[in-house]
Amino acid sequence: MTTDPRTGLPAELFTAVDHVGIAVPDLDEALAFYAQALGVHAVHEEVNEEQGVREAMLAVGDGDTRIQLLAPLTPESTIAKFIGRSGPGLQQLALRVTDVEAAAATLRERGLRLLYDTPRRGTSGSRVNFVHPKDAGGVLVELVEPAADGHRPARPAG
Repeated sequence: MTTDPRTGLPAELFTAVDHVGIAVPDLDEALAFYAQALGVHAVHEEVNEEQGVREAMLAVGDGDTRIQLLAPLTPESTIAKFIGRSGPGLQQLALRVTDVEAAAATLRERGLRLLYDTPRRGTSGSRVNFVHPKDAGGVLVELVEPAADGHRPARPAG
């Protein structure tokens, strides 16, 4: 990792756009829409009790950037509250990092607030944290460190 000569901090925190997260009230309806209208299909689905969501990762094109659909498990979940406040739609931008704790520490040094003191479990065993939207121009920025086994939901064969 190179250092920014002006700040002395790491210059390259992110390795890729991991995914964009979209809040949906009903995952099955959203999956049907994306498949039928856009030809985009799920490559991974799971329930994340800790985050209070049922989610799906959709493959787009030949790369490994994903669209993540997030549906609330309960009316009290963060995603349900987001939908109640803002309606369904774009909820987050997720950036891939090699070390979520190091990236979070660097961002804190730069004056940004993160939502969690320590990373939480994300999709497919990844480790995640979030930059507070008030510190990122109104955008909820997720930091994603893929699981140690390197697992990423792959494109379906064919």
